[in-house]
Amino acid sequence: LDIILMDIDDSFNNALKYATTLKLGYSDTETVMRRFTKNNIKNPTYKAFKELGRVLKTIFLCDYISSEEIRIEVGSGMNVVENWNSANDFIFYGRNSEIQTNNIDDQEISALSLHLLQNSLIYINTIIIQNILSKKKWSDLMKPEDYRALTPLIYLHINPYGSFYLDMEDRLNIAA
Repeated sequence: LDIILMDIDDSFNNALKYATTLKLGYSDTETVMRRFTKNNIKNPTYKAFKELGRVLKTIFLCDYISSEEIRIEVGSGMNVVENWNSANDFIFYGRNSEIQTNNIDDQEISALSLHLLQNSLIYINTIIIQNILSKKKWSDLMKPEDYRALTPLIYLHINPYGSFYLDMEDRLNIAA
């Protein structure tokens, strides 16, 4: 009986230690859960955290079902992600937007090229939007909900298949 009580006491202390670590922000949940390997999934602390995760998911789903405001917020967030994914598919259009090589160096070059294109697209679009909104005529037409709808993730004005001529001596006239 003493051995069983010691095991329970150790499990409680471990659970308390991990819960405190999470509460104080010293570690994140994924890091703590990684400590429990596949061989250790019967650990009571692991089981408790797993059940707690299920409870939190259930609470969120109940809130989601009962609150139109939460559904709108989640839908808006999903729209932003979907818009970003469609922009990525658009600018990384070759070979079905997939990195089709096993070579790590080629994969890295493709990923870095996509990041450069993403950053360039957002940078140019942000400058264009700022230039438009700096004109009183346009800013007066905007309502608060219009500002919330602004995003630099637009790409319909981009022609990925055309010819591009660069003159490094001439600056882009974005304001025009």
